[in-house]
Amino acid sequence: MADWFVYILRCADGTLYTGITTDPVRREQEHNSDKKGARYTRSRRPVTLVYSESAANRSEASMREHAIKQLPLSAKVQLLSRSLTNN
Repeated sequence: MADWFVYILRCADGTLYTGITTDPVRREQEHNSDKKGARYTRSRRPVTLVYSESAANRSEASMREHAIKQLPLSAKVQLLSRSLTNN
């Protein structure tokens, strides 16, 4: 069974987009393509993958995605900066 990931993209306008996928790099490419990007990111290209974390299954990924989406922007930025210092 494929691992699932929660990912965050930084859009060209500086906003953040959070989603789930089995392949964050492929999904970033899809967001930047003409056909498979989310409606939100279509007008905010190019997007850059700035964060991803693994989840055991789709359900856990969806729950984590929801939790991240509920965070204020300052907490999301803090999550991104912690990720950069850990890599």
